Amino acid sequence: MKRRIDRGIERRTGRKIDKRRKRNENVKEKISRPKKQKKVPTIRLGTHKKLTVTLWVLLIASVSFGVYKNFTAIDRHTVHEREVIEQRIVDTNRVESFVESFAKEYFAWGQSQDAIDARNERLRNYLTEELSQLNFDMVRADIPTSSHVWNVQMWNITQDSDMTFTVTFSVEQQITENEISTTITGVYHVVVHADENENMVIIKNPTMDRKPQKSSYQPKQAESDGTVDAITSEEITSFLETFFKLYPTATEKELAYYVSDNALPVIQKNYVFAELVNPVYVMNGENVNVIVGVKYLDQDTKTVQISQYELRVVKEGNWKII
Repeated sequence: MKRRIDRGIERRTGRKIDKRRKRNENVKEKISRPKKQKKVPTIRLGTHKKLTVTLWVLLIASVSFGVYKNFTAIDRHTVHEREVIEQRIVDTNRVESFVESFAKEYFAWGQSQDAIDARNERLRNYLTEELSQLNFDMVRADIPTSSHVWNVQMWNITQDSDMTFTVTFSVEQQITENEISTTITGVYHVVVHADENENMVIIKNPTMDRKPQKSSYQPKQAESDGTVDAITSEEITSFLETFFKLYPTATEKELAYYVSDNALPVIQKNYVFAELVNPVYVMNGENVNVIVGVKYLDQDTKTVQISQYELRVVKEGNWKII
């Protein structure tokens, strides 16, 4: 039907229908034809792609390890190994007694052969076998002297190791020759070994040493620095004079009125107070530091006794030694 209509139209209009139809078909073709899409540029990483992957792997591994440590650290305890060195302490009184007993045997002798033999036998209780042999001829049978030990005084004990001690001592001897006696003093040191059972032996022979001498040290004399005024100084002086008059015979209950926290002990001595010697007062916050000598007359020995004290006093209603 459509074709007949078109033919009729064509007869009247010629080729116009063909041209219009072709134009319509071209339009439809253009509409149905897909548009060309623009090509999106691509960035190629090349060799950097491997590095990126490696870094990501490391990052993931680090985070995973951190999470693992965080969870496992809850029940984990750090164990610190500690080496405990136990030092065995030996009673130095035993060492002193051992050396003193040895010195009284070693530095004393008689002139008879029996006395010499007995001495050598007793020394075996103190010396190693080697030292016993070394000292065997110390006192000869023809010796013209005899010796008696008056005194042995200990000066120093040094613990060289867990089991050895160096002991310094002096010996006062009375040497008699042809019925003439002379007193001499010598200073020596020996080395003592003490075993696990606290048995001891001398491993070094008595060797000459130096007796300690008087030191030239002079302590700085305390002086008042003016921080305590004259009125307070008089109050403290009066308090101390009253206290030290009562102190030698005061009971614990009586001391409690003047002294806090047992700062001074009960002495119960037959002393008579004489005077304070060179009192020094220095302010220390709310308290006053006191350095003072106290002169007493000892009624038993009839001598003058000067005791030195470093005290701290405070005013709590009345003055008190704290």
